[in-house]
Amino acid sequence: MSSLKIIESKDGSHTIYNPELDEHYHSTHGAFQEAMHVFIKSGFEEKLQSQSEVKIFEMGFGTGLNAVLTAMQQDEQELEIEYTALEAYPLAKEILQELNYEGHWGSRGQSLFNMVHSIPWDQKSRLYTGFKFEKVESSFEDFESETLFDLVYWDAFGPRVQPELWVETIFSKMFSLMNKDGILVTYSCKGDVRRAMIAAGFDVEKIPGPPGKREILRARKN
Repeated sequence: MSSLKIIESKDGSHTIYNPELDEHYHSTHGAFQEAMHVFIKSGFEEKLQSQSEVKIFEMGFGTGLNAVLTAMQQDEQELEIEYTALEAYPLAKEILQELNYEGHWGSRGQSLFNMVHSIPWDQKSRLYTGFKFEKVESSFEDFESETLFDLVYWDAFGPRVQPELWVETIFSKMFSLMNKDGILVTYSCKGDVRRAMIAAGFDVEKIPGPPGKREILRARKN
């Protein structure tokens, strides 16, 4: 993973480029913009319309961007959140220390960023009152959970790079790990992905995407 390169996206925030996979961790049109649009506005805020206690699962913890942005949203409201983040290939501290996120989310966000990365893997913790957090070092295929989730951030590498994570069997497993009325959001809008989700039992809709992306997918377990 030493070949990873830090790239500045169009909104000024850093993303990471993996030349071996020819894949970026976030949109080059704007890492922050993408995370806020896809996962916070289209997922988190949508779910909060119906409940104030939310169990969240993130597929692809990566830089921790989605987790911290979620925690910052929770800061502003009376919520109870339980957040489980899955990552098979954790990033090295040396890479994380070079990211320029502090200039985008300020000292509070940077404090949360430092916290989520200092917490040991596979250990349930609290970032603060009302926010339970655990990051799990595992593949999704090996992941097991007694918790059922209300909201899923599906942020794995794209279908070109990790096609095995965008098929019916995987989405069927995710479906089984979600509560009724659960929501799954992802940046992908490929036809094969949408059809795999539908085959797994989800009701799927296309919704407007962030800059550089015309549409994204939001799936529901009804």
